[in-house]
Amino acid sequence: MSSRRSNYIAWLAKADNDLLNIDNNLTAEHVPWDTVCFHAQQVAEKGLKAYLVYQGQRPTRTHDLVALLAKCVGVDAQLASLEDDCRRLSYYAVSSRYPADLFEPEESDARAMLEACLRINTAIRSRLSPPEEK
Repeated sequence: MSSRRSNYIAWLAKADNDLLNIDNNLTAEHVPWDTVCFHAQQVAEKGLKAYLVYQGQRPTRTHDLVALLAKCVGVDAQLASLEDDCRRLSYYAVSSRYPADLFEPEESDARAMLEACLRINTAIRSRLSPPEEK
């Protein structure tokens, strides 16, 4: 396997770190729901980028999950079913990181985004072969 293609494992490891951040935050006395949403978006972003790398493509430097998904759909049309989750999660890449007068995520938002990122994560990982043993 080429080193470029095997780099998808590093992307998945980063996604795993974001999942760990979510788990750690969910056990905190005071849960920062905006942070949970942000890391959920990051899980999805890194998973989509891992898929592109696995397919031999260079991922675009973007946080726009819909744009990343479009590239993935070019390889596997069935991934189009993830568009709604990608659209909802994309908001949390940047906007949720700063104070807003109109919207501050609550527990229900964060739990919905966690479910969305897990659907994306599962769909992506099911399409990747495990790394070859040496």
